[in-house]
Formats: sequence, C-alpha cells, structure tokens
Amino acid sequence: MSRTVVKPSARETAAPGPGPTGDEIWCDLTKSSFAVVSHVTPTGEPRCSGVMYAVIDRRLFVTVAADSWKARHIAGRARVAVTVPVRRGGLLSMVLPIPPATITFHGTAVVHEPASVEGARALEALAPFLPPERRAACRVIEIRPEGSFLTYGVRVPLRKMRDPALARARVPV
Repeated sequence: MSRTVVKPSARETAAPGPGPTGDEIWCDLTKSSFAVVSHVTPTGEPRCSGVMYAVIDRRLFVTVAADSWKARHIAGRARVAVTVPVRRGGLLSMVLPIPPATITFHGTAVVHEPASVEGARALEALAPFLPPERRAACRVIEIRPEGSFLTYGVRVPLRKMRDPALARARVPV
C-alpha cells in the first residue's frame, strides 16, 4: 500500500507579514466615517447599528438622538464593540464584488451632552453628518478603544484576503 504525501503550497507555508502598525490603523480610521457599534441592552440582548463617526485624539465620536435606545443603553453599560469596514478595490470594486477590509475593537463609551466641552468639540467635527436642527437634541458618544485592533484585510494585497492567516492582524491600540 503506497501513501501519497501532499506538500503544502508556498502560500500555505508563508509566514504572515508584519501587518499594519497602530498609526496606520488610526490613519485608516480617520479616513473612514461609518462604523457598526454593538452593545448589550439592560436585559442582556445584543444590539448593533450603523453610525457616522469622527476621530479626535484617538477616540471615536458619534452622535445619537437624546431619547434613543443607543443613548440610554450605552450610558447604562459603557461597553461597546465597534467594526469599521474599510473600502478596498478602487475601480476594480465597481466591476467585481470585493468585500471590505475590517477593523474591529472593543472599548469604553461615555455619553456627553452636546453643550459639554467634549460634546461641542465632537459636534464641530461631526457637522457634515448632522443637520443643524438635530444638534441641540442629540447626545455625543465618545468611544475609547481598548486592548487591540483586530483587522482583516487591512493593508494586505487583495489576493491575500482569501488566506485568513495572511489577512488577519492584531495591533495594539
């Protein structure tokens, strides 16, 4: 009885590259403006929603309606998870379905009044996303990333996104 030995391909044995740096991740976060914020309700049910954000001093700021469940639930728990899709593919993405890269992290969230120092500063940065008539009736959520950024496909050639070992990275915040 003979045995067939299958040698792994070069792609399967290649060591992952050094991956993106923390500064590169922050640069990518600053260039983006859409994220999905996840949290847990007081009854323990998971929730997530898309938000527009701005980066100020390595913190993300989001505005929400003052009476929204996001403002109430996040103020009550102060823990969130965030995923930011990072568009890729350039012109090629108009022809082929190219998935975005992602930056994911968890962090602590603080809900600010719009008239507070942090709230006013964030409202200025978020002005393009927030109609003037909604500014007085909003809350500003400040999200401070903690631990590590988990990335997939960030600053990785498109063809390497198919290989999780090459596409993933853990980058200190």
